[in-house]
Amino acid sequence: MDPSETAALDVRPPKQRRSRQAWRRVLDAGVAILEEGGYEAFTIAAVCEKAGVAPPAIYARTSTKDALFLAVYEHGIARMREDQLVLADAARWAGLAPDQLVRAAVAEMTGISLRHARFLGAVVLISAAHPEVRRRGSVYSTELGERFVAMLRPVYRLITHPDPEGAVRACFGTLFAAQIIRVAYGPGFATPPVDDDTFTADLGETAVRYLLTRPDAAHPGYSHQDVWDQRKRLGDL
Repeated sequence: MDPSETAALDVRPPKQRRSRQAWRRVLDAGVAILEEGGYEAFTIAAVCEKAGVAPPAIYARTSTKDALFLAVYEHGIARMREDQLVLADAARWAGLAPDQLVRAAVAEMTGISLRHARFLGAVVLISAAHPEVRRRGSVYSTELGERFVAMLRPVYRLITHPDPEGAVRACFGTLFAAQIIRVAYGPGFATPPVDDDTFTADLGETAVRYLLTRPDAAHPGYSHQDVWDQRKRLGDL
């Protein structure tokens, strides 16, 4: 993107309290419109009507629909990124057995996508035709991946793959793809539809089996906690 295009997407931040409040209503309204009607419903007139502001309140901050859309996009993404901070809360996950930790990471990641499904689905669909949304989406998706990887570092030594971190990243990619397909196209797009709880549990089971299944644990009654305890007794952890 050349400098002139970048300048056209700039947003002039409001300075007065009243202006900040109006701009916040604009951003909230924009997110709601994307959730309700997708990008096709996103117009400056629609945002003004929903936010209860006159067009000058928007044109004082930005001069194009695309700049407004990207400001709304960042506002919606900020909500998701705030939810993702739980992945870095080590105290919250301390003491969990390995399989429990994997399931918790998957459940948190999946829960974020489902809670923000209508917004996320709208921006995923537009990203195919909007290079800047695609670029930003890649940055934020990578950030989520790094948080997922960091949360699962405590189980690296139980992963049988030659490259444990590579395995966790591959696992993240598979989970992320499944979640994006669900929020963008619906639960019955590629497989028979299941409810959100079942979907989340299935992804957790997939991750546990991929990351933690070992030849010596592949029989009934032998849990991942048994593997963990055994390796501690052998001084492997």
